[in-house]
Amino acid sequence: MTIKSSQNLVEDALKEVKTISPEEALSKFNDNKCNLIDIRDIRELQNSGKIENSLHIPRGMLEFWMDPNSSYFKEGKVDMDKEIVLFCAGGLRSALGAKSLKDMGFEKVSHIDGGFGAMKTKGFKIT
Repeated sequence: MTIKSSQNLVEDALKEVKTISPEEALSKFNDNKCNLIDIRDIRELQNSGKIENSLHIPRGMLEFWMDPNSSYFKEGKVDMDKEIVLFCAGGLRSALGAKSLKDMGFEKVSHIDGGFGAMKTKGFKIT
C-alpha cells in the first residue's frame, strides 16, 4: 500500500487552487468582495487572536458547513456571490480546504499564501 504524504496532498492542492497574497486578500476584504474565512482551530483563535470581521469555520467542519444539503449547513453565514478566501496559520490547511471546496463545485475560491502569520504583518486588524 502506498500512502500519499500530507506534503504531497498540499503540493497537489496548490497546483489546482488559486493562491493570493495577504495584500490582495486585504484589498478584496476592504472592498467587500470576498468572504474571509478563518479555518484555524478555535484554540488557535483564542491564543493568537482573530482577523476582525472574518468568519470562523473550523477546518474539520468546512465541507459540512458549506454544503446546503448538510444538516450542519450555516444558512446565510457565507455570501455565495462573493469569492471565498480561506486562511489558516501558515497556508497548508487552507490550500487543502480550498481544493476541497473546489471539488465540491465552488468556483470562486482561493487561499492566502502564508496564512494568519503573514496577514498579521500586512494590515489586517487583529482582535
